[in-house]
This record gives sequence, structure tokens and C-alpha cells, in this order.
Amino acid sequence: MKHLRDGGLGDDESTNRFLADARAGKLPPVTFYKPQGNLNMHAGYADVASGDRHSTHAVKALRESPQWRNMVVIVTVDENGGWWDHVAPPKGDRWGPGMRIPALVISPFSKKGFVDHTMYDTGSILRLITRVFRLETLDGVRQRDDAMLARGQVPPGDLSHALAFTS
Repeated sequence: MKHLRDGGLGDDESTNRFLADARAGKLPPVTFYKPQGNLNMHAGYADVASGDRHSTHAVKALRESPQWRNMVVIVTVDENGGWWDHVAPPKGDRWGPGMRIPALVISPFSKKGFVDHTMYDTGSILRLITRVFRLETLDGVRQRDDAMLARGQVPPGDLSHALAFTS
């Protein structure tokens, strides 16, 4: 639990522990970051422009980190950026996989000039983590995959089609 902490306020590294740790090369191997309310692009109380500026600042801090060469950054948005989808989502289990949300995969491992059309869900991030760290697939992710297969559908991917890992 010591790595679970509030990101802090905005782009100020004296209060935003995530940005300070990124610049210092002190992020743990897996880190989740959610900006504070006025920067998270949530409909009703935040705006996309402020969130985009903060996301750009955060990605810049990550790219300048000594850890960058081994990093995969996945930027997802909800509601404002993903509310209005142009196609119905596939039916997986009783929870979805739900609406599709835009995602950017930013990394030295990202395929350059490539748009990935693989179907992913929010569990795809967990699938990637379990693949990279050679961990057992989580029960909930396995159940989602099994539900997709039972419906004759392909389970969501693990984001590896967007990446070019070398051995």
C-alpha cells in the first residue's frame, strides 16, 4: 500500500508526488495515476482542455524520467473522451466489456506510426501487466475472457499488438 497515494495538485511537483517521483526515477514497476478532479476531464466539473494540458505535462515528466527506457504509459479517458461511441460494444459478460474508450499507448516500445485496431477493454491493462511480469491471470480477467469465448467472440487483447518488445 505504500505506493498508493494521492497524485497531489496539478503540475506542481512540490505537491504532486507522482510527478516528483517520475522525475526522480522512483516510480514502482507498476503505477496507476489519476489526476485530481479539476484535471481528470470528468463531465460536469472538469474540462477536456485542462485535462489535456495536464496529461501532456505528466507524459513529459515520464519521458524525462531515468526510467523512461523501460516504461509503457497508457492514457485512458472516460466520459468526456469516450461517452459517445460510434458502434455498439461487444457483449462480454453482465458488465460488458462496456463502451470503448480512447487510449494512447506511449512508450519507447510503441510501434511507430501504428494504429491498433485490436479490441481491448480496461482489463487489457491488467492482461499486459500479468504478461510482462509473468504473473498468473487474475480470476476476473479470466472470467471475462471465458465469457467472450462462450459467446463465440475473441477475448480482449493485452495491448501487446501496439508494442514491439525485443528479447
